[in-house]
Amino acid sequence: MPFDARSPAGLTIHAAATDARAVARWLLLVAGMVWLMVAIGGATRLTGSGLSIMEWAPIAGILPPLSEAEWRRLYDLYRTIPQYQLVNQGFGIEGFKEIFWLEWIHRFWGRMIGFAYVAGLAWFWLRGRVPPGLKPRLLLLLALGGLQGAIGWFMVASGFEADRTAVSPYRLVIHLGMAFLLFGVLLWTALTLLRPVPEAAPVPPALRRWVYAAAGLAVLAMLAGGFVAGIRAGFAYNSFPLMDGRLVPEGYWDLTPAWKNLTANIPAVQFNHRLLATAALLSAAWAAVLAWRSLSRGRVRGAVMGFGIAVGLQYALGIATLLAVVPVWLGTLHQTIAVLVLAGALLALHALRRPAPE
Repeated sequence: MPFDARSPAGLTIHAAATDARAVARWLLLVAGMVWLMVAIGGATRLTGSGLSIMEWAPIAGILPPLSEAEWRRLYDLYRTIPQYQLVNQGFGIEGFKEIFWLEWIHRFWGRMIGFAYVAGLAWFWLRGRVPPGLKPRLLLLLALGGLQGAIGWFMVASGFEADRTAVSPYRLVIHLGMAFLLFGVLLWTALTLLRPVPEAAPVPPALRRWVYAAAGLAVLAMLAGGFVAGIRAGFAYNSFPLMDGRLVPEGYWDLTPAWKNLTANIPAVQFNHRLLATAALLSAAWAAVLAWRSLSRGRVRGAVMGFGIAVGLQYALGIATLLAVVPVWLGTLHQTIAVLVLAGALLALHALRRPAPE
């Protein structure tokens, strides 16, 4: 008996598919906002603006200073921390306003992400349009978003300590990693709603292995890049491919205990970032070659090759950023394209999902 789309069952299936697409579009919107947040965060870090607001005020902080007295109060508060005393002393209240506005925009955009997510969640939930089984994940995303705000303040507070002029690199990597996690879960959930059934076309096992390897190496390179940013390692060894004429830089293993070389030793941190990025590039390039050779034109081949292109673009931007000694605009673009690499990896992995057994 043929299926009738106008039957009660057919109308129910159509409504469920419509709801899934609507929820997916909302999640993609929030993911895009997170992507922009990562870009703003990169600019905030590179301009040294992140410590300009020394108060945690989730509600009152929505509004910027509205009087000269309030500007003076915040400026006087900023003048008490080491960053002002050792880096920005004497730059005046106008200089303070320049770094303040970027950090305020960063926090304001974080609030807008929270509003967009909570409002959308409430709208779909109260109308009964959340697809079955999705509510726990949406609540988890809500909790992770709130946690990210707390981690952000935890990171900023580390920059007020007596011996610091910037935030802790460890807390910076946690904050950046959580942003990547939020973006990844949002995007993966949206993709699954839009394409709940995996491709049925056969995929060579070797292709899957290379894409998994490239994706894992790319994520490790991103987190290693967080430590490069946290200890400003990108301002040293501004040559490529060698580092001061050496493949492995001098002083690679100088710190004790040994594990600190991975996070606090400038030559080691930069070398490790280069090594992981190169391994990710080679893996993604080979995966793209395999996809080109073994798959017919379609979504799977396009996703794998797109991932390879994104990794190549990011690698070239990394070299350019290094050779130019990290100008703000190029460093910000490099951090922004890292999210493109993550998106490319997730698109490829999602396209390569194995079909469910019969």
